[in-house]
Amino acid sequence: MNIGFIGTGNMGRILIEALIESKAAHPSMITMTNRTIQKAYHIKKLYPELRVVPHAQDVVNEADVIFICVKPLDIHPLITQLQSSLMPRHGIISITSPLSVEQLEEIATPEVARAIPSITNRALSGVSLLTFGDKSTLAFQHKVQDLLSHISKPIAIDQSVTRVASDIVSCGPAFFSFLLQRFIQAAVKETDISEEQATILTSEMVVGMGKLLEKNIFTLPTLQEKVCVKGGVTGEGIKALEAGVGEMFEHVFQNTHEKYYEDIEKIKEQFTYK
Repeated sequence: MNIGFIGTGNMGRILIEALIESKAAHPSMITMTNRTIQKAYHIKKLYPELRVVPHAQDVVNEADVIFICVKPLDIHPLITQLQSSLMPRHGIISITSPLSVEQLEEIATPEVARAIPSITNRALSGVSLLTFGDKSTLAFQHKVQDLLSHISKPIAIDQSVTRVASDIVSCGPAFFSFLLQRFIQAAVKETDISEEQATILTSEMVVGMGKLLEKNIFTLPTLQEKVCVKGGVTGEGIKALEAGVGEMFEHVFQNTHEKYYEDIEKIKEQFTYK
């Protein structure tokens, strides 16, 4: 199977590197291009057998499964431009959330999927969110699931929960990185600990907590129960968190959904006035 990438920005590069590192794909199987072509050549320096081509059309000519890793509003004009070259053998995978698989089916081949990755996939971990078009074959679905299972846990989602699932899986690492950084900054501000040491301790704590969850030793609620001894220090910290968090996370989801719906409306206009 030859795999193509149109777009080698942050997520495109993460997917390429993860697929190679997991041995899901040999570098010689991958053809890629990018608007700023030098970004593609930066990846090729790490994996010389990767093929860099100047145009998206060249990727279509070489690949069977094509990952579209461009901005949401760039997908419609891109696929429209490539439409006449798409064959039944081609499978198209978009990694952007506002574009539905139904819209993708309308302008591409019947074999389409939306696969929303996470930065955690670079560590061959975490989740990738999958939605398939109604016209896609079981063979194509199994092919995509198998490919992504090398770098993640593929989970099928319904269109109705696309944004919140993406917030958790794809945006979540940025959200919690922000919170952890504030946690570190507060520790440095309020005590004599150095930023370097606080960062090391926090990072190792997060890794250890992840392993407890991964091995099903504890759940999130039982983790809190085990650490939070009645009348102890942890309980006092939890009180501060309860007072401070309020509706913060509700506002997070409200903000992300507001932007999501704005993007959906802009994409709808592209299909209305095509």
